[in-house]
Amino acid sequence: MTDTSTPRAEQPLDDEAPTEAAPVEGEREENGAETAPSKAAGEGDLFRQSEIAADYVEGLLDILDYDGDIDELVSGGRPMVEVVGGRLQNLVGQRGATLEALQELARLAVFRQTGSPSRLLLDVGGYRATRRKELAAVARNAVEKVKEHGDLVRLEPMSAFERKCVHDVVNAIDGVESESEGVEPNRRIVVRAAD
Repeated sequence: MTDTSTPRAEQPLDDEAPTEAAPVEGEREENGAETAPSKAAGEGDLFRQSEIAADYVEGLLDILDYDGDIDELVSGGRPMVEVVGGRLQNLVGQRGATLEALQELARLAVFRQTGSPSRLLLDVGGYRATRRKELAAVARNAVEKVKEHGDLVRLEPMSAFERKCVHDVVNAIDGVESESEGVEPNRRIVVRAAD
């Protein structure tokens, strides 16, 4: 089942590829046409969202008595907050579960101040970059199996961020395609030969 509804404030904003949800501004639709960027989401607005989220995360770090350097930036047309420092693994949690929860809280903080949903991406200790590399290897392995045996491959359940990483790798390879199936928290990717 494909969800094409627009996320409401209380729903998590999905980081998945546009094949699973309505196209995201500035990304390509399935037919290859690029969607038009919104006038309301200018670079200044996006940076403001990252500042709001950074302030929120800084407050959490103070409460937890954790030290970390916080960088606010805009990358790829979305606001980002990166936290770097020692002793931050507890903010990532098992397979990024705590990080995903903190990201949703930061997005809610942005929504509360701006009245608009945010596609904010939060990273702690470079976890997302490391996980991207791991997921690229998982995706390439699944593609290899599909090409070798012709059978579809179902991957383990993943978060929206993880699924998007896998979709990006699979969609860049000719002869295979991917789609997500199932319902959170058991939503997973299926990789198959392209029609």
